[in-house]
Amino acid sequence: MAERNEAWRPEAVIFTGVQASGKSTFYRERFFETHVRINMDMLRTRRRESLLLNACIIGRQPFVADNTNPLAADRARYIEPARAAGFTVTGYFFRATPREAIARNQQRTGRAAVPIPGLLGTYKKLEGMAVGEGFDVLYAVTLTPANVYVVEEVARAPST
Repeated sequence: MAERNEAWRPEAVIFTGVQASGKSTFYRERFFETHVRINMDMLRTRRRESLLLNACIIGRQPFVADNTNPLAADRARYIEPARAAGFTVTGYFFRATPREAIARNQQRTGRAAVPIPGLLGTYKKLEGMAVGEGFDVLYAVTLTPANVYVVEEVARAPST
């Protein structure tokens, strides 16, 4: 088995955005083959989430934190251990108006559908992402009406 390049750094990807803004579909399209998905919808408890995150950190396994992560404090639970372990940290902010997210949410069925007050509550809490949180690079993601993702780089840490 070939060793990885010494300069290679595993990647921690942090998503931020309201429910039904396209985060999980984006994960499946862009990261499914390369990054472990850390998601509270699947894991259900912070203990399970912490165990999986720690396994990724210890194993130097690239991962995606696919949660709403509306506050900088929410994102810090992934950024701090990843940076301490030498990961590259990339952030993706999913732009969606409440109207767009509600329309997509209405297409969901069963447990996947989010109560509208919960979706609006997340929208009200959303804090913009900043390089100063520990990100190496930040992107904004917009899902077009044709279901095409448009990804724009919005900020990069000075040293990257």
